[in-house]
Amino acid sequence: MKLRWTTAAWSIVYLLLLLSLQTVFSIVTAFLLVLPVAILFTALNTKSFIAHVAPVWLIALLISPIYLIFAIYFAIPGIVMGYLYRKRRAAMQVLKYGIATMLAEMLLLLLISTAFFQLNLSDYVDEIVQITTAPLIEMGIENGVGGQLLGTEIDTQLIKDQTMRMVPFAMIMSALLMTVVTHALARPTLNSLGLSVPKLKPAREWRMPRSLIWYYLLIFFLSIATMDSDNYFMNMVVANGMPLLQICFMIQALGFFYFLAYERKWHPIIPLLTAIPIVLFPPALIIGILDLAFPLRQAFSKNKR
Repeated sequence: MKLRWTTAAWSIVYLLLLLSLQTVFSIVTAFLLVLPVAILFTALNTKSFIAHVAPVWLIALLISPIYLIFAIYFAIPGIVMGYLYRKRRAAMQVLKYGIATMLAEMLLLLLISTAFFQLNLSDYVDEIVQITTAPLIEMGIENGVGGQLLGTEIDTQLIKDQTMRMVPFAMIMSALLMTVVTHALARPTLNSLGLSVPKLKPAREWRMPRSLIWYYLLIFFLSIATMDSDNYFMNMVVANGMPLLQICFMIQALGFFYFLAYERKWHPIIPLLTAIPIVLFPPALIIGILDLAFPLRQAFSKNKR
């Protein structure tokens, strides 16, 4: 009975999240839309899942077809993650498949929008940049600085070009955040329903593939070689590859500090506080690189003994 009422409540939450997409709360609720589907698909069999979701989709369709499109779009990664939860797959595997599914959907949506609805991504980004920079330009003119920062066409064009280059990075980060948020909230919710879901490894065991070092060196030398180049593709590779690799090294460095705290029996808050300088002070990434390239953890373990 508890499970039945809980799943019914999640169906209502699912509908409310869908309806919020055209409100000012959409920036937050968009990251939560995969969650109800993942929970319902895990907790219910396929027939019961359809019985819970179909009324939500019908109401969404009656209000506006756009809500149904959103519902289907966010349901697919939720079903993928829910299926893997049913199979009790490792948490990292769930995250990988969830991110891959969302990225595939984004690319497919972009392809369909471009091919069938004549969406011009460049024009769209240009419009967004114009809307974003217009108040700053006007403020600069009113303050008598004549738009020194953003008041010229060249600066606006530069922002547009940089934004276009960072579209792949934005897509990857959006998929990553939505998947991580979904897993972080779905696991305790499903556990409370009596459904065991594997958790991620402890932070002290987080290790990135050592091959990332070679990718980093490749991107680093590419950035030097293409510094004054007009090669759009290579510039885009560098612009997206470098921040992604830096995030990986941040995670590696954070894992190292958690390992060190575990070995030295430090207070748990200490490795968490190290995340602040790692994020705000880019040279701190060298810790993650060194930990990946050399057996630092083994060395500290040996010193302890």
